[in-house]
Amino acid sequence: MAEFSLPESRADFERELDAFVEEHRFTIAVVFPVLGAILLTASAEALLGPLSFNPWLIVSGTLVMRLPLIAGVLPEIGRRAAVALGLLTGYAYGIEYLGVKTGWPYGFFEYGVDLGPMLLDTVPVGLPIFFFPLVVNAYLLCLLLLGTRAESAPIRLLSVIALVLVIDFVLDPGAVALGFWAYEGGGAYYGVPWSNYQGWVLSATVAVLALDWGFSRAGLRARLDRCRFMLDDLVSFVILWGSINAYFGNWIPVALAALIGVGLWRTERFDIPMPPWLARRRAVRS
Repeated sequence: MAEFSLPESRADFERELDAFVEEHRFTIAVVFPVLGAILLTASAEALLGPLSFNPWLIVSGTLVMRLPLIAGVLPEIGRRAAVALGLLTGYAYGIEYLGVKTGWPYGFFEYGVDLGPMLLDTVPVGLPIFFFPLVVNAYLLCLLLLGTRAESAPIRLLSVIALVLVIDFVLDPGAVALGFWAYEGGGAYYGVPWSNYQGWVLSATVAVLALDWGFSRAGLRARLDRCRFMLDDLVSFVILWGSINAYFGNWIPVALAALIGVGLWRTERFDIPMPPWLARRRAVRS
């Protein structure tokens, strides 16, 4: 039996994490979001009893689906990037607290599902693992889709803001349908008020400025070229929230999820290989 040993350096840890994600790519990017969609919709229908919306399952499942993004970005995090992510974390907690308490900038809302420990009894401690992927995935996908045009700050900023809004046009209706949170007075777009999207324009702008300052775009581009799974978290997003919205009949969000999928397809990021056991099973059947 092989002995377990801790990585001797950060580089060793990064290589091992890359290898782990690559080996389990299909499970992380496809199986987990499919199971997540089933468990969340079953929870909304009160079919799971005490396991309905179990906060530890939600947080741990979300964290697993984030592993490709974490592994992909990690080698590019130096001191400056760490400061940028730290500032973004503080911003995420602060703007969420302000939103819950005052209704600005997203509109008045309250959580309807336990998402784990709460900071100041108001904001989920795990908020960064829900917030960061929205903006970082949008930023990375825009770098790929825009090519050299991404070097223009106005084009980059407007493109990322637009993509973050599309992502949230998918996420929020599904989350509201599940009962994750609810907006006071509802909203015109599947129970979501337009003020929510105005707030996301602000948050996306802050995020782009922080990522621009903290990271080397050349480094991120090079890492995207080397790391095929770096946007698999966005693949998971399309599967998970596309399925949930389809279950509730939210067809505009479903179409927008498909649009994100088209963007990923254009970058050839829907190339997730089947695990060996599934490939062998299909080969036997054929």
